[in-house]
Amino acid sequence: MNDASRPGGHTADPDRRRRVFALIPGAGGTAWYWHRVVPLLKQAGHEAIAVDLPGDDQAAGLPEYASLVCDAIGGRGDVVLVAQSLGGFTAPMVSAKIPVRSMVFVNAMIPVPGETAGAWWDNTDWEQARLAAAEQGGYGTDFDLAEYFLHDVPPDIAAAGEPYQRPEAGASFGSACDFPGWPPVPIRSVAGADDRFFPVRFQQALARDRLGLTADVLPGGHLLALSQPGRLASYLLAG
Repeated sequence: MNDASRPGGHTADPDRRRRVFALIPGAGGTAWYWHRVVPLLKQAGHEAIAVDLPGDDQAAGLPEYASLVCDAIGGRGDVVLVAQSLGGFTAPMVSAKIPVRSMVFVNAMIPVPGETAGAWWDNTDWEQARLAAAEQGGYGTDFDLAEYFLHDVPPDIAAAGEPYQRPEAGASFGSACDFPGWPPVPIRSVAGADDRFFPVRFQQALARDRLGLTADVLPGGHLLALSQPGRLASYLLAG
């Protein structure tokens, strides 16, 4: 049995051009979030760069985040920009600075030009969507880290990630997402079917309203790269 025939297994495809996956984390900014996906992308013959962002730095906002991602990419071409959660506010600013091949939003905060991440919550009616999904799903409406983020993450993975956790400072939520508009490249959005933080119907409406596309749905919650790395890697490679 070769790797491609195993669940989550990927082998290099000589007919596909080598790509560079630039992986932007969500709040906290830890590159560790992508550690289960990176090897799968590399195994398939591509380059994968998980960018570490200074989420706890009070002086670092979206412009600093975008510059760090651009620096990590360097002069590489064929870049697939992948943004998780809050990373959705960094991705368009990166695409305004350097050419990218495509963009993928993963359970992401999709902005409009000039919006702040702090204003996004009310602008999108996120709280109402979260509460409605909790009541329908039968889980707590009071926010709890384990119930909203870790409910489908393997316990050993959740425990291994504890040393990497750091709070997200306010600078990223107060700085405007400064980009002129979406680049003329393929853009995809994927939502976790069991995401409790950004419920799937909320994400589908967000992608439709702000990107004019239908969000794809994968099994799993908010932290797909930790709970469903094989399925997420396959999705990224299929684009």
